[in-house]
Amino acid sequence: MDFFEAIEKRYSFRGEYKAQAVSEKDMRKILDAGIRAPSGCNGQTTSFIAVTDKDLLKKIAGVIDKPCVKTAPLIIAVLTEKVEVFEGTSFEIEDYGAAVENILLAATALGYASLWLDGYTRSGTNSRLLAEILGVPARFTVRTILPVGVPKEEGSQRERKAFAERVYLERYK
Repeated sequence: MDFFEAIEKRYSFRGEYKAQAVSEKDMRKILDAGIRAPSGCNGQTTSFIAVTDKDLLKKIAGVIDKPCVKTAPLIIAVLTEKVEVFEGTSFEIEDYGAAVENILLAATALGYASLWLDGYTRSGTNSRLLAEILGVPARFTVRTILPVGVPKEEGSQRERKAFAERVYLERYK
């Protein structure tokens, strides 16, 4: 699938996945896409934990009780680290956003579905609980988890506002 097709086909999958593993080759491609994302001042503040162990997957689903989490054969935990790159500035949020988008597009291009679960991950004590389950050092924040797999039922991208409603040429309106 080419790049623009992957953008058009990417959608947020909230359903159940098939009991089909993500191959190690595909998992590495997906994670490499995250690593290759742009990073402010090349701070590279984003790290990843790829989880395929069934016991760990169950523990994660115990924290975030959603069908896509319960049935995902792969969950990618996305970690950020606040690193000052200049004048008290850190780009951890921007770095993480770019990395997640690359991962979502790579997963789509390889025929998988995923979901950016930022809100559920950061809700209440979920981030801390996930960090404990995954043995994440205190200097990192578990920013989100991304369940990845082959969906039982295909979905589609929700409708977007018209180009003219969101893009202005030269000046606003």
